[in-house]
Amino acid sequence: MQLEDILDLVKEITESTVREESSIIDREARWPEKSMRLFQAERLMGMVVPKESGGLGQGLYALAKSCEIIGEASGSTALCFGMHHVASAVIAAKATPQQKKEFLEPIAAGEHLTTLALSEPGTGAHFYFPQTQLLSVDDDAYIVNGAKTFVTNGGQADSYVISTMGVEPTASTHEFSCVVVDKDAEGLTWGQPWQGIGMRGNSSRSLQLQGVTLPASRLLGARNDQMWYVFQVVAPFFLTAMSGTYLGIAQAAFNEVKQHLLQRSYHHSGDSLSQVALIQHRMGTLWAKIERTRRLIYHAAQQGDQGDPEAVLAILSAKAEVAHCCVDVVNEAMTLAGGIAYRENSRLEMLLRDARASHVMAPTTDILYTWLGRAILEQPILDS
Repeated sequence: MQLEDILDLVKEITESTVREESSIIDREARWPEKSMRLFQAERLMGMVVPKESGGLGQGLYALAKSCEIIGEASGSTALCFGMHHVASAVIAAKATPQQKKEFLEPIAAGEHLTTLALSEPGTGAHFYFPQTQLLSVDDDAYIVNGAKTFVTNGGQADSYVISTMGVEPTASTHEFSCVVVDKDAEGLTWGQPWQGIGMRGNSSRSLQLQGVTLPASRLLGARNDQMWYVFQVVAPFFLTAMSGTYLGIAQAAFNEVKQHLLQRSYHHSGDSLSQVALIQHRMGTLWAKIERTRRLIYHAAQQGDQGDPEAVLAILSAKAEVAHCCVDVVNEAMTLAGGIAYRENSRLEMLLRDARASHVMAPTTDILYTWLGRAILEQPILDS
């Protein structure tokens, strides 16, 4: 499929299934099973898998557009969709022939769902410094011990890309690596289902790993490669997926309040709210805010796909800017819609709860602006 065909199919599934499922998964904090399985059945979950492994061979731009389309209907579903693709990109980046056969080909065929597990209790937004331990048993096996938090698709995926640190006496204090763990690996224990105020359908769960034994073939790249993965693969794909998702939420709020303003009129005069000059002005500023953020996200994704070294600046700023855009637009939409927006379980209420996660989802907005400033001033992005 060409990109246009892919996006048309994403739109079709979003309108037929994702939108219909969105209120149920929010109300019941239920993982979007129907939508995710349909994306798999249509082989869209292989979007970023290379064509040589049966995938669609797309990159950041396709991911941003897809998450925007899905996010306009359901932020939770877009988050689940996006995190699968981030993990798929991590696996694909330095995949061995065995990993291509074991993971990438089934992902492309719609038979395997994966996700990323980087965040940990105690490290906060510093997800790139894992404390989960990786111990080499011999040349053929590893043992993993540790804990992860906020694992999107937790308990639903077939595999989990886990960040670890080496603990052998010979390992350096910063020997970080990524491994792939099967869903049914012995030693995995899942925490309680996610009960957040927003993004309630993403099955964001905690995970304990106790004595999990892995074959050496589950190591991604080489030992001590995680920082390469984080900044060359995880960061661009994760930030792009999240940027598209929150852009979709902002657009949904705009669409919702626009429809309200077009339909609502004053009983005493018969004038439509759409005829009020102040409201016209405020809607104009909202449109401009969304559109300039959209152009930044698309530009960042296209730069990244082209391998432009300056893409990092746009990618970092895109997720920070869309967080402000999303929260501001939803807040303003709530105000413009008036008291009706404050009904329990209203569409705008759900969007408000989902939007707020944009600032705190690591890397947080503050961290992104700090990294951006360091990159501009030619300083190391991370502290030593």
